[in-house]
Amino acid sequence: MSRDADDGITRREIVRYGAAITGAGLFAGCTGGSDGGAGASSTTSAEATAVESTTEATASAEPSYTVAIEPVGEVAFESVPETWVANNGSWADMGIALGLEPPKGVWLPSRYHTRYYDEIPGVSVDGDTIQQLWGDGGVGKEQFYELDAGVHVFDPNFLRNRGEWSEDDVDELTTQIGPVFGNSIFGRTYPWHDDYRYYTLYEAFERLSQVFQRTDRFEAFAALHGEFQTNLRSAVSEAGERPSAAVVWAGGDQPESFYPYVQNEGTSFKHLEDLEVGDSLANTSVKDFLSNRGAIDYETLLDVDPEVLLVRGQEAKTAEEFRDTVVSFMESHDVASELTAVANGDVYRAGPLYQGPITNLVVTERLARTLYGVEEELFDRQRVSDIVAGSFEA
Repeated sequence: MSRDADDGITRREIVRYGAAITGAGLFAGCTGGSDGGAGASSTTSAEATAVESTTEATASAEPSYTVAIEPVGEVAFESVPETWVANNGSWADMGIALGLEPPKGVWLPSRYHTRYYDEIPGVSVDGDTIQQLWGDGGVGKEQFYELDAGVHVFDPNFLRNRGEWSEDDVDELTTQIGPVFGNSIFGRTYPWHDDYRYYTLYEAFERLSQVFQRTDRFEAFAALHGEFQTNLRSAVSEAGERPSAAVVWAGGDQPESFYPYVQNEGTSFKHLEDLEVGDSLANTSVKDFLSNRGAIDYETLLDVDPEVLLVRGQEAKTAEEFRDTVVSFMESHDVASELTAVANGDVYRAGPLYQGPITNLVVTERLARTLYGVEEELFDRQRVSDIVAGSFEA
């Protein structure tokens, strides 16, 4: 189907009104005379009436509304989106928390760690059903036409700066398929993000709940999160001195180099901030990967010599698998074995790059157990399940 907008009608409008137009044409064909001219005139009138009636009925059933988020501003919705795509696991997890079907696609499904849902009764996501949108260094437009989603949840400036999209490309996506809505919330080091607002996890979550008209679930999660924070403060305050950690990315079972992550206020570090974990890389000569794109080796890590080493890129492994591969390799490595964190057995999985409300609860509690020896559950799993299912008291 053509995606040109020369006649002012978008592809989505064609799909929406196609059935009504076809029905009107059949009706006119049955009642019109044999005169081709009269029949054509009657059909055109019926089509127009059908489209107008369909539009009015839709507007009456589901009033339009707007939701604001920077950098896209006020975004209008004619009705609640039925399908969606998201850039990463932060937004995808927010959708699951709202009781939505998983997004049709995300940039990299391998970094949307659906295993965390194993902690929550009755909640599961099959990651194999989610299409990968990022490939060959960018995101192609054609797949968005195939997915035909009701809303695209990502920051358009990310695609302009990392995906080589133009403003016209974003405009085409918005006008021909569906609105773009989002903000790059996971880290705060992108220079192109300096001139507009970042959002905390729950600020972004609230706005997504407004898009899908499920603010009751957001409010329930916000209350649960508040109680979780209270439990967390109690657990952390009993631990005494806070540890300092170096956060690095390393794939594979035998890493020799690492991408360093200096902690910041993005949602990527929310669990560390909430646990009051210090940053061993801050105030050193090591440059943050997001701004520098450089790697470091064990010798550089030894110069920093963190108390705790938190390794990203390992979330597909269980704790036991991580110990049997990465940690075991470091313990037998000539240089790595000299690190204080390795010698003391304080090398752990760091948690994911992308956190939503459910993911954050799971990985924060996990790290609280690891760093502070917390034994009790810090949040109610069944309550999370009930909120996702919508079976809770407001």
